[in-house]
Amino acid sequence: MRIIVLMKEVPDTYGERKLNLETGLAERGASEAVLDEIGERALELALTQAASLEDAEITVVSMAPETATATLRKALAMGAGKLVHIADESLAGADLGLTAEVLAAAIRRTGFDLVIAGNLSTDGYGGVLPAMIAELLGVPYASALTTVDISGDRVSGTRETDGGVMTVAAPLPAVISITERFPAGRFPNFKGIMAAKKKPVETLTAADLEIDPEGLETPRSIMLAVSERPARSAGTKIVDEGDAGEKLAEFLIQNRLA
Repeated sequence: MRIIVLMKEVPDTYGERKLNLETGLAERGASEAVLDEIGERALELALTQAASLEDAEITVVSMAPETATATLRKALAMGAGKLVHIADESLAGADLGLTAEVLAAAIRRTGFDLVIAGNLSTDGYGGVLPAMIAELLGVPYASALTTVDISGDRVSGTRETDGGVMTVAAPLPAVISITERFPAGRFPNFKGIMAAKKKPVETLTAADLEIDPEGLETPRSIMLAVSERPARSAGTKIVDEGDAGEKLAEFLIQNRLA
């Protein structure tokens, strides 16, 4: 069973986040770089399921700058067997379409039975990348799963909806995405950290995947402008001097809130 887990280096959600107003890209040096938590949950699922699967091989695939290798090695320390790192300066600022094309090519090159991804990254919140990859690979896609069971030649699970719980299944090979209902990723122990140093890391470029980032075969989104969000102004403060109720009512009426 060849399991691919998609993981991503992102700015720490508890740190400061800034945009470069010239490029429109995130300032990666503004806060600590970490593995996306939803990706760690996806890897934890793969590691847990692998214990009951025959000849399970877990490979982490990520598209990230060269500097992300140290961050991505945490996945190897957690228990993944191999890392495929697509690092190419020409892919900086890639939109969802190009990102999906690159990741699908890397997955196809590596070989897979199941691809596991998070439903949303904490920096982009696109929520469509797994579906786009499944479309490019030509395999079924089961989204936003809250439970997963991998057995034989199929994957099944449940998805929560507003009206209840939906049970879905798909034949392998397939792509699935999971939600934060799954357990957080395990902490690497000393043995895992030492073992990670000997695990294979394959570094690829767009050329290795026969992809031209500047090609016009696939439509690309184009950034027209970028600006900082305006600073929040102070709200209206109502001081109770015996007439706070009247002032509040007047405020609501003036702002058409009543």
